[in-house]
Amino acid sequence: MNWIGLWTLTSREVGRFFKVYRQTVIPGLISSVLYILIFGFTLEQRISSIEGISYTIFIIPGLIMMNTLTNASSNPSSSLLQMKLTGQVPDLMQAPLSSLEISLAFIIGGVVRGVVNGILILLIGMWIGGMEVLYPIATIGFIFVVSVAFSSMGLLLGQLADTWDQLSTMQNFFLTPLSFLGGIFYSVNMLPDWAQTISAFNPIYYMINGLRFTTLGFSDSDPQYSFVIALLMSIGLSFIAIFSMKSGKKMKQ
Repeated sequence: MNWIGLWTLTSREVGRFFKVYRQTVIPGLISSVLYILIFGFTLEQRISSIEGISYTIFIIPGLIMMNTLTNASSNPSSSLLQMKLTGQVPDLMQAPLSSLEISLAFIIGGVVRGVVNGILILLIGMWIGGMEVLYPIATIGFIFVVSVAFSSMGLLLGQLADTWDQLSTMQNFFLTPLSFLGGIFYSVNMLPDWAQTISAFNPIYYMINGLRFTTLGFSDSDPQYSFVIALLMSIGLSFIAIFSMKSGKKMKQ
């Protein structure tokens, strides 16, 4: 393992999004505050509570998860695609770094961004909404596992995409719809039976409900099952992203 090279590339990926925090951190905070103020406090007048939990508090774990997976996937995908378009990929592939080391650096960068944004939204929810976290350690651990899964997915998307349009299409037609249909603003139990059945095939549904259980103690799905799904996704997507990087097919084009 080339630890110096791994540390250097990882530092680049982490430092990249910290330097442009106005684009990578602030927008997520602002949008989450707006969701809490507009959807939470406004709709709470119509929907007072769900399963005994105030509506404003109920949507906060979903907002945390949405920001976590979005930022975790965006960091490696945008960074790798930018390197493709600026012609830096040949230099990266010729560096004394294995495909594992390159993949780990991009994945770690995405994980850090996902965890940072997730925890910041969590703190905002505790401050504005008055949310109390039932299992703090489990909450942070779950955010970390989900960040690994979607950072690996982001690395895979960055390898597959050749233009910004392709990347945005993959994100807008996959991550965004699945996030909003995963139960951010509602309990799946409020849906008809056929919609509940469809929701069971949405992996983000389990991510949101897993985090909702660690924070509020309520979940539409089995918490253990949600954790297993998140863990399997993180392991599976990591192996796929690393194997794709090793093949180098899309990287060499």
